[in-house]
Amino acid sequence: MATVDMTKGSIARQLVGYTIPLVLGNLFQLAYNAVDSMIAGRFIGADALAATGMAGPVMNILILGISGICIGAGVLMSSFFGAGDYTSLKRELSTLLVSGTVFSLVLTALGIVFIDPLLRLLNVPPSIHDITAVYLRIVFLGVPFTYFYNALSQALKSVGDSKTPLKFLMVTSVLNAVLDLFFIGYLGFGITCSAMTTTISEVVSALLCFVYIHRHVPVLGLGAGDLKVDRGMLKTTLSYGAVTALQQSVQPIGKLMIQGVVNTLGVATIAAYNAVTRIDDFAYTPEQNISHAMTTFIAQNRGAGKKARAYKGFVRGLVIETVYFLILAAVVLALRRVIMQLFITGEGADAVIAEGERYLSTMAFLYIFPAFTNGIQGFFRGVGRMKTTLVGTCIQASLRVIFTFILVSHMGIVGICWACAIGWVCMLAFQIPYAIHFAHTDLVRE
Repeated sequence: MATVDMTKGSIARQLVGYTIPLVLGNLFQLAYNAVDSMIAGRFIGADALAATGMAGPVMNILILGISGICIGAGVLMSSFFGAGDYTSLKRELSTLLVSGTVFSLVLTALGIVFIDPLLRLLNVPPSIHDITAVYLRIVFLGVPFTYFYNALSQALKSVGDSKTPLKFLMVTSVLNAVLDLFFIGYLGFGITCSAMTTTISEVVSALLCFVYIHRHVPVLGLGAGDLKVDRGMLKTTLSYGAVTALQQSVQPIGKLMIQGVVNTLGVATIAAYNAVTRIDDFAYTPEQNISHAMTTFIAQNRGAGKKARAYKGFVRGLVIETVYFLILAAVVLALRRVIMQLFITGEGADAVIAEGERYLSTMAFLYIFPAFTNGIQGFFRGVGRMKTTLVGTCIQASLRVIFTFILVSHMGIVGICWACAIGWVCMLAFQIPYAIHFAHTDLVRE
């Protein structure tokens, strides 16, 4: 059975072993997204590149909503698995899938019908309005399959298997790229084909997860008679998932507001900021994945009644976050100029690289704060304190935006670094007392 029982064995080995596939999967996805845009831009043209860029925020919000619901359900499934309550585990998965079918079909219908007014609201230029609408309508058809992949992937992760979702992600991402290169690069098809290959890849990823679980993970296998909605579990799932989805949406909204401030600083700074935010994404991803590993570990052990072991997992997780930060800071400081040179060459490159180096020279030391905020967030999710994670994220995001407006006019791009630091410090000031309280009352005692 392709599951990992985290209630016994080496804590550090289990946390690291669970985290690595998550990190690889997310880094692979980040790299793939860049390649996908390159194919559209190089083989179709600037309008196609702009259209996919305009479609990105719309799809990101949908994916954040879907993943938020699934992450909330994943905490419950991890707890049931740790407790050995496989009946409740299957009932939770069934509730997630059946209710999600309705949810995703409604999203698809709404997206197809209201895409034109939505694009007008987003001020999409008339020259690319039609191709953006076509692209999004086709991609919306894949939303139910995106939901199914996320739900089944989260179910596998809840029983300790983070490697299989990585394999399927890699297979379907490569499939998408190959189809794009063949139909767009070789045959010369347009943006409609780009959307279709994305949707086909989503269908394949969902089918791969379904077949794998059916054949290899009987603890998650559902028969036709199992497909029903448990209203009590649905209510709990929504209470967990809705908060997580809202929490994940806070960060991109804050980024949009910060981008508005950066746009006043000139072309060089705008270009540098766009580059360093990509670097930030790569830097934060392992911190977030370590946090997800802590969530699953704590939820499984808490469900099994092994509260002292869950507490040790929390502490070891923070140690792993610290080790990662030290490696990250050393790499960024040593290679900051080389990293920036990957993004730009030619006329005006020196000014952009200089701005990027200023940002990275400061931010390298500040990555320690999100390492700890992510680790503590993982703890709160593991013990079911979803609202606490939402409040912490809102504190960080709101203060980051406020102090960006205050500091950037005096410090330039480095002001964004210190605005982020202020947000993280205040978030920790809120989180740490709660974490100490819940760790000693909810975990330490057996």
